[in-house]
Amino acid sequence: MPNSPLLRPRNRLVIGLIATLIGLSGTVQAEETTSNERWVSDSLTTYVRSGPTDGHRIVGNLKSGQKVTLLGTQGNYSQVRGEAGDTVWIPSNDLQSVPGQAERLPQLTEQVTQLGDKLKTIDDSWKSRVQGMQETLDSRKTLIDELEARNKALTAELSDTQSDLRSTQARLGDENKQVLMRYMVYGGGIAGAGLLVGLILPALTRGRKRNDRWF
Repeated sequence: MPNSPLLRPRNRLVIGLIATLIGLSGTVQAEETTSNERWVSDSLTTYVRSGPTDGHRIVGNLKSGQKVTLLGTQGNYSQVRGEAGDTVWIPSNDLQSVPGQAERLPQLTEQVTQLGDKLKTIDDSWKSRVQGMQETLDSRKTLIDELEARNKALTAELSDTQSDLRSTQARLGDENKQVLMRYMVYGGGIAGAGLLVGLILPALTRGRKRNDRWF
């Protein structure tokens, strides 16, 4: 995931470590510049003379990267003392204030190794964090899937219940209609019987009155 937001903080840490390493290297070089230690330039093997001018005789040479001690300067030359203790003059332009490549290589290698270890630690830490976050996401996804399945089951159960309710309401409606029809028939029968009774009783009463007159 090169562009993942989770990896951006790690990139900032890497840049910070590199900047710190560069800063430390600059500090070391600054400290060396203020001392009298010098190194013959990596770009050449230079001749050294017995005095501070080109007219003095050549008494030897110094190899590139060789460490010397600066004793003083005069004109375009610097007087230095080699590791063997001999004192010679060398063109000032052939000196540098930082160690040569041969001497710096082990230091840089060690710094690169240390930086690599730090980067590996950071990488392992971020991998662990990303793995933990992925596990959390997976567990949440599993929970969401379970909830969705439960929701579908409840929705299906609700649909079945609503269907049963509609069927029950339909049956109740039919039964209510049948009961109403029974009541209507029963009421009509009672009303008809009452009507017949109302018609017959007066007729019987008049007949009895007529019979009573014969006596």
